[in-house]
Parts: sequence; C-alpha cells; structure tokens
Amino acid sequence: MYLRGFTLIEMLVTLSLIAILASVVLPIAQLNNQRQQEQELKLALREIRSAIDAYKQAADQGRVYRSADTTGYPPNLAVLVDGVADLKDPRGRKLFFLRRIPRDPLNKDTHLAAESTWGKRTYRSEANAPAEGDDVYDVYSLSPKTGLNGLAYKEW
Repeated sequence: MYLRGFTLIEMLVTLSLIAILASVVLPIAQLNNQRQQEQELKLALREIRSAIDAYKQAADQGRVYRSADTTGYPPNLAVLVDGVADLKDPRGRKLFFLRRIPRDPLNKDTHLAAESTWGKRTYRSEANAPAEGDDVYDVYSLSPKTGLNGLAYKEW
C-alpha cells in the first residue's frame, strides 16, 4: 500500500516561502503603524494648538480674565477642558476650548495623564530650547524618535 503525504523537502520549501512572505509583510505593517501614529500626532497637535490659539484670542478680546503681567495664553492644558468664565457673557457661562486633551500617540505610558504626555513651551522660551513656565504657548511630542519625513517628532 502506497501512502501519500508531504516529503521533508516539500515541507521545507513551504516553510521557506512562508518565512520570506512574513519577512516582507512585517516591515510593511510596521511602516503602516508608524504612519498611523504620525497621522494621530498631527491631528492631536493641530487640535491642541487650535484650542491654545482660541484661548489667546478670547483673552485678547477681553472674554477671559488676563492680568497685566500675563501673556493671555492658558496657564495649563487642563484649563482648555475645564473652561473659564466668559467675562462678556451676562450669565457668566464658561468658554470651553477642548472636549478632552488628546494623548500623545507616541507616548506609551498609560499611567500618565493625557496632559503629562506632552512637552509644553512657555511664551517666553525659545523655539529651539522649549521650556515650561507660567503659560502654555505650544506643545510638542516628548518622543526622541524621528518621523518618516526625517524630522524629530519634538520639532513637529
């Protein structure tokens, strides 16, 4: 009686082909994952920066309290979510600038609050040496990695 089955050589060839396909698919999947994270980073930066600009505009219009020695930028990111009293609203309703603070998609520490995943730059610090201070003029990623465009994520 003759049994039909796979020979050792046929199995080795099949496993080799699967290994070659896996070695091609894995880098493509990693690249797609990095692209998705970069897209999320761009959207989160745009959302936070737009909210910071809206807060500054409201402060310049006299809708948000601003003392003479402040810049008009929010003191922290939480204010954008918690809201501030609208000084021009007779009912004293609050102005809200964000529904929630987006997390930095490149920061994998899930124990950190969303606000803590971002680097913050004060108005009085230089762009090439951002430092935290009394206000939040800009945010940036704390990731030391470089994007697909060749720029460090913290420079985005």
